[in-house]
Amino acid sequence: MTKPYGRQTKKRVGDILLANDRKIAMKLLKDIPDEQLVGHLFSYFYNMDERLKFRSITAMGILGARIAQNNMEKARILLRRIMWNLNDESGGIGWGSPEAMGEILCQSPELALEFKSILFSYLDPEGNFLEHEMLQRGILWGIGTYLESFPDDLNEKTTGILYGYLHSADPVKRGYTIRALKNGDAFNCSLVPENIITDNHRIDIFCDWNFIPVCISEMALSCENQPLFA
Repeated sequence: MTKPYGRQTKKRVGDILLANDRKIAMKLLKDIPDEQLVGHLFSYFYNMDERLKFRSITAMGILGARIAQNNMEKARILLRRIMWNLNDESGGIGWGSPEAMGEILCQSPELALEFKSILFSYLDPEGNFLEHEMLQRGILWGIGTYLESFPDDLNEKTTGILYGYLHSADPVKRGYTIRALKNGDAFNCSLVPENIITDNHRIDIFCDWNFIPVCISEMALSCENQPLFA
């Protein structure tokens, strides 16, 4: 049975995540003990409101990096929990977990050294490939987020895998792939399928604290000039 204070804290976390100002929200979340906050943020990964989901993922990235600064072993346990969520034996789907892994690793060089290969392996057919179509969106997002901080970690093999996703029938995957390639300094308009340059599908990209609608072709063309999204 859930304790009353647990329900109250979860509601408080949700209310904070709905705040319009990211800095204020992060400051308020910091007042909640890390041990409690971890569980409540995980619970919002499964929320039907995509805004709440991505904001909780963002908050988990900041929390994970903070935990790593104070206690690396606790941070490792958090990453292992995320990895378990993505394991078939966990009995769950692992919504939000790959995105959160990317958020944490991009802010913690120490954790990145230990876990970045695992993050990339989820996209590798010869590695820990995740077949679930919707989870693949999360992997593309998580890798793109990681590459924002460590673009040099995008190797030739992963670059080739990413270019393959530009042919996906899912416009969200195509958009997330462009973001990942851009953040890894590997997007080249002369190498992408012609349909990407003329792709008029519009998707919502989470940027900082909110979603922004963007046309895929505009994302692609912007990569030749200046960054459009981080």
